[in-house]
Amino acid sequence: MSLATLREDAAALADELTRLRRELHAAPEVGLDLPRTQETVLKALDGLPLEITTGRALSSVTAVLRGGRPGPTVLLRGDMDALPVTERTGLAFAAPAGTGRMHACGHDLHTTMLAGAARLLAAHREELAGDVLFMFQPGEEGYDGAGHMLAEGVLDAAGPDRRPVAAYALHVSSGLFPGGVFGARGGPQLAASSVLNVTVRGAGGHGSQPHRSLDPIPAACEMVTALQTWITRSFDVFDPVVLTVGSFHAGTATNIIPDTATFAATIRSVSAAHQARLAEGTVRVCEGIAAAHGLEVEADFAEQYPVTVNDHAEAEFAAGTVRETMGEERFTPMPHPILGAEDFSRVIDEVPGAMIFLGATLPGLDPETAPSNHSPLAAFDEAVLPDGTALYAELAARRLARAA
Repeated sequence: MSLATLREDAAALADELTRLRRELHAAPEVGLDLPRTQETVLKALDGLPLEITTGRALSSVTAVLRGGRPGPTVLLRGDMDALPVTERTGLAFAAPAGTGRMHACGHDLHTTMLAGAARLLAAHREELAGDVLFMFQPGEEGYDGAGHMLAEGVLDAAGPDRRPVAAYALHVSSGLFPGGVFGARGGPQLAASSVLNVTVRGAGGHGSQPHRSLDPIPAACEMVTALQTWITRSFDVFDPVVLTVGSFHAGTATNIIPDTATFAATIRSVSAAHQARLAEGTVRVCEGIAAAHGLEVEADFAEQYPVTVNDHAEAEFAAGTVRETMGEERFTPMPHPILGAEDFSRVIDEVPGAMIFLGATLPGLDPETAPSNHSPLAAFDEAVLPDGTALYAELAARRLARAA
């Protein structure tokens, strides 16, 4: 297979890729049940020589392309779900007003590029030395869609004796990287994520007589600040931990002391050992402060996704593929992990693989200040679609050829 062929073929699909991305963007769906998105993907794959199955408990699509020559299996993954964010980009193809959902993390681009890669590789099926497994996944944004697909046997889709030897995923960014630049690193690439949910229980009363009540609000506020201090004094700054309280609720009026106060935090780290310490320490801090105030507390630490750890060899292979097919300037090594989290971590805990970032910053914007993923203003440059599509295809074709 000519090194230039796949990139040229992808460039020829640019208009088709843009149409598909906009169709997906205009109809965002959240969670594990994405019926319209699934229908759109199936339509995009229609007519290709693929063995397609859909999920039982979620709207996933799994497709297997059988190569014309013997060889192993390589997995390519694209997530499909959106976020509960109201879009404010002003794009003509934005979700209708009142939808309350948005493809603010670029999953519409991932889905488009993966469908495009299926088309490219199907056209070269006879040249492939093995099989390609396409994993169209719902529920990445907090619903553990990858975990559900693994439970339903996605890794055995090509056959129980043909589990993937490598797995790759792309993730676009509306900032962070210049448009068209790929980035990755071996080792921890993204953080583990956990959630801390805290309910402080006291005894309500009149605001003019706090001594006759058990006020949960000051104690809850103290917990928030104490958790931040505990982290800075307990963990090495070069092995980072981040705790952000994103929700805090208490009370109904200025002169009423409520019975309860609640808050919730996301916690990120790039070390499995840190996760174990966080699970014990955060609860202990909250319980100690509650006891000091004579209050009760329920502090629940729940792990979500593990650390996304790129296999060093697969990350280097991906970097080399970018450099050889698109140029040295198109790849930048990442010096440190990003503290976002991804359930693709579950896949590459089972199969050696790598997640690769792709800058999709709009022309004229500074990646450092452009609205980030998850912002209601997040916008992505569609010009990256052909090269992302080509890289998906190149990674599969070259990895199969290397293993043959």
